[in-house]
Amino acid sequence: QVQLVESGGGLVQAGGSLRLSCAASGRTFSRYSMGWFRQAPGKEREFVAAISWNDGITYYRDSVKGRFTISRDNAKNTVYLQMNSLKPEDTAVYYCAAALGGTARAMSVMVGIGSWGQGTQVTVSS
Repeated sequence: QVQLVESGGGLVQAGGSLRLSCAASGRTFSRYSMGWFRQAPGKEREFVAAISWNDGITYYRDSVKGRFTISRDNAKNTVYLQMNSLKPEDTAVYYCAAALGGTARAMSVMVGIGSWGQGTQVTVSS
């Protein structure tokens, strides 16, 4: 089990950029596949992006492809979500998640997730 703490959310104009960070505890971070999810008011939590633990393969929902990039720095126990060309429909609380082992594809359907962060608010104004 790992503890996850997100940061980097805020208010940004449409077309702008934000970089979210998720800091993880423990010394086995490199063995966890990591993902980002989001939840807007009145909607279900949805998958955004994930990165596999072993090969670095990434997976994105269609609506963020080409705009968002997930990456990780195992030496810093941190996963990032670089969000460019933000749109108002990206507004949501963004959550970091961890799955021991796993794959990015599995995380896209919320398989194997053992830990969630507390969430960070992203608001994109028009």
